[in-house]
Amino acid sequence: MKTMNKLPKPKSKKSLEKKLDKIFSEFIRLRDTDDNGYCRCFTCGNWGFWKNEGMQNGHFITRGVKATKFNEMNCHVQCVRCNHHLKGNLHVYRMKLVEMYGKEEVERLEHLAAMGGSDCAYSLELKIAEYNEKVKRLKNEKCL
Repeated sequence: MKTMNKLPKPKSKKSLEKKLDKIFSEFIRLRDTDDNGYCRCFTCGNWGFWKNEGMQNGHFITRGVKATKFNEMNCHVQCVRCNHHLKGNLHVYRMKLVEMYGKEEVERLEHLAAMGGSDCAYSLELKIAEYNEKVKRLKNEKCL
């Protein structure tokens, strides 16, 4: 009897989301840094080094909403105080988003979240590759 070569087991969506979450968080923190690797909390203005545990990828619309979890407009650097202790400091977060992107874009983001949905495994794999490249490029540009 002939044996067939086994195909590699496909990665689970959960494992892909975890991998994307890590690289996407790194991207957001790098995106929001200056050339010395320091970033400012989007909501309170405190400064910290991008790799420091005190600086995190803060979400305006909670991470539990899959449709906006990996949306760049939805995510900015936040300090631990704002992101965790103040539960996102959402009133200030929304005001700053409106200043940055305009009211219509923020409402579009909120509508996208309300519609729901999530990425398929293939889409997650594409995003992992995309953000790996973006992180690599930012680290080279900023010499980090």
